Amino acid sequence: MISVACTVFFEDPFWVGVWERTDGKTYCAAKTTFGMQPSDAQVWAFVLGRYGELAFSKPERSGGRRPVEQAKNPKRLQREAARAVCGTGVGTKAQQALKSQYGAGKEAQKERSRVERLAEEEQRFLLRQQKKKARHKGR
Repeated sequence: MISVACTVFFEDPFWVGVWERTDGKTYCAAKTTFGMQPSDAQVWAFVLGRYGELAFSKPERSGGRRPVEQAKNPKRLQREAARAVCGTGVGTKAQQALKSQYGAGKEAQKERSRVERLAEEEQRFLLRQQKKKARHKGR
């Protein structure tokens, strides 16, 4: 069973919708920007017309309940809690999923720009070589 939830809120200067999709084992999130405050009918029209265009983040495992553990040393519990907070970061699941999607897009853009830069450098090198040969031939 797949469930989808949409939260619409005001993020100055626009209204933003955060879409969360869970299927019991995985969790994905997407973000869309509305201009003015959308009515229920406009949100429903968006779902019917443009839901397929949403770019959801990579699926992440949903956190399930863990079995009850025996009591531990309070200092150990404090250290484990500090490690857990440092490892997962802050924010909601949707914010974390959107952040990871943003990072993936950033990495892809970095790779594209690197390839373009190398191609441009190669083109400039070939042009310099042609000019050098032309000068050597006396043209």
